[in-house]
Amino acid sequence: MNDDQLLRYSRHILLPEIDVEGQQALLDARVLIVGAGGLGSPAAMYLAAAGVGTLALADHDTVDLTNLQRQIMHSADMVGMPKVASAQATLHRLNPQTRLEPIQARLEGEALDAEVARSDVVLDCTDNFATRHAINRACVKHRKPLVSGAAIRFDGQVSVFDLRRPDSGCYHCLFPEGEDIDEVRCAVMGVFAPIVGIIGTTQAAEALKVIIGCGRTLDGRLLLLDGLAMEWRSVALGRDPGCSVCGAGR
Repeated sequence: MNDDQLLRYSRHILLPEIDVEGQQALLDARVLIVGAGGLGSPAAMYLAAAGVGTLALADHDTVDLTNLQRQIMHSADMVGMPKVASAQATLHRLNPQTRLEPIQARLEGEALDAEVARSDVVLDCTDNFATRHAINRACVKHRKPLVSGAAIRFDGQVSVFDLRRPDSGCYHCLFPEGEDIDEVRCAVMGVFAPIVGIIGTTQAAEALKVIIGCGRTLDGRLLLLDGLAMEWRSVALGRDPGCSVCGAGR
């Protein structure tokens, strides 16, 4: 780190759990964020501010007026722009030292596989089960830590699947693909604006902890937020030995 970086990240470096070594790990890290909306906005902004060296941000969509109530990375003058272009402008103003790799596409197939393989940690900030399961399969394949978040109405959830660990489960263990699960989206059900901020920021915090190697992450736990009562609940998660994605018999 140069003198400017030592000063910029000094409040991190003062923390013994992070110190110079932890901050250097952040500067050397590459994080993949899939989704530049309500969850991806605060996650990307905090990761950039914290000094993550490279952020790969994937989203195929453009900024819409209805996004602005909660997707804080975008502003009114960016309506109609690709979300990744809007994000690039915002994150550059926030921290020009962070390198942003915008991916203006629906990340899937070989492209998703390649991006996950190149990353140190992956954040799932999407809103549909098909994409979530595709991201999970790629993370299992390449043994990459996955930080998963979701929010709808006044409720949110977040967990970590640290697939570097042989005893860690995966997203499919929690929500098996093909089960009859109702898929609800903000466009239909609505979402309380701060909920995505709380969950997205928690995803950023967990990703930083994974990179630095400090504290206890949410691996093996699902954290649930009831925003109306402002109550958190933690549920223990176990690996499903019969899981068709991460289980021994896959």
